[in-house]
Amino acid sequence: MTAARAKHPQTGSVLRNIYSGLGLLLGGKAAAGLISLIYMVIAARTLGPRDYGVLILIHAYVTTVCGIVEFPVSQAIVRYGAFGIDGRDVARVSRLLRFTARVEACGGALAILFTMALAPIVGPRLGWPPEAQAFAIPYSFAVLGSLRSAPAGYLQLLRRFDLLGAHSAIQPMVRLIGAGIAALGGFGLIGFLIAWLAAAIAEWAGMWIMGAVLARRELGRNFHKGDVAGVRAENPAIWRFMIGSNADVTFGELAGRIAPLAVGWLLGPVAAGLYGVAQRATAIIAQPAQLLGTSAYAELARLVATGARGSSLRHALLRVIGVALAAALPVMLAVVLFAGPLIGILAGRAFVSATGLMIWLVGARVIYLIAPPCSAALLALGRPGLSVGANLIASLGLLPLLPLFIHFMGLTGSGLQAVVQAVAVAFLLAFFVWRTSQRHVPQAKALS
Repeated sequence: MTAARAKHPQTGSVLRNIYSGLGLLLGGKAAAGLISLIYMVIAARTLGPRDYGVLILIHAYVTTVCGIVEFPVSQAIVRYGAFGIDGRDVARVSRLLRFTARVEACGGALAILFTMALAPIVGPRLGWPPEAQAFAIPYSFAVLGSLRSAPAGYLQLLRRFDLLGAHSAIQPMVRLIGAGIAALGGFGLIGFLIAWLAAAIAEWAGMWIMGAVLARRELGRNFHKGDVAGVRAENPAIWRFMIGSNADVTFGELAGRIAPLAVGWLLGPVAAGLYGVAQRATAIIAQPAQLLGTSAYAELARLVATGARGSSLRHALLRVIGVALAAALPVMLAVVLFAGPLIGILAGRAFVSATGLMIWLVGARVIYLIAPPCSAALLALGRPGLSVGANLIASLGLLPLLPLFIHFMGLTGSGLQAVVQAVAVAFLLAFFVWRTSQRHVPQAKALS
């Protein structure tokens, strides 16, 4: 046994579980990432920069409104369910699932209504053509693709990362099939919007079916029946935690969702199309970090539930971040060296002007790798407010830089703003994790 393992006896098993979960998630995400590039090639080459930009803008609008209004609950299920699942407290976990599912359903209904109501106001300013504006209202049901955090949280709680990985391929597969039909049939922009909508509905239905089947097997066939009395007493401060974790998710993803809308608002649909291609081409770097956050949170929550804090938690977190950076740096180097040819291969010559932007975005993606595992650690420690604060400062506090940089640098300015934001959020989250974890251990142990 190495000295590090001896000093951190729980870290080894936690890391093994994190990497095991990550491996299962990466299998599905690798396939999903490849499929995503294929359907992007089809959509970009078929629609061209303008109509592809409209497709990006409509979907970004729906996901942005949904992200602000919806109420994801997966983190609450993982945190509070960890205290009941290991002890096989079936009734407690069932009540928790019923309660969180109802909360998510209410938030989802509001998100759909807000998306429908605002579409006629936002669409003309973003340059949507009349047929796209008309379809934007039924497209609001694409919000359903995001309303799956309750079953997703339960799958994380059960460590069923194999199913989470398999689920990640549903949406891109349906998009690929739909994109092929739209391109071959000459259905234009509306055909692609229908394909994207069908993919969102399939993504929603697939996750809820998986969660229901597992819950029926683990909790009994009547797990969905009954009231939710006693949930707040069994899970102290659950509302405060859910509000904090929801704000954390909202602000953590807000800037990434607003960026294409800001580009479209200031520069038009063509620029938004260029931005969408650059963003999709660099998404391969962001996915491992997001998956690490998903895999790590469940294990860190269990680690904290056992009473572990301090150096054990920090050691596990540093190892996780190190692996993410080591995996991403070669990809970043390849993108920087071959950005122009890569854009040309993926989307065609009409999109080559997005080359400089893609280099900035890939740098931001690598820096941001630190953020998801650190947010997971703060949530596991029961301090979502600190993660919210970091994301609030980085997302909203630095958002005014986006139009300023775009004004002086054009489309490339959105990439520079992404780098500045990534540096800020990574530094703040790392600082908060280090400070918070030290407070949970005796001073002597913290210094050992």
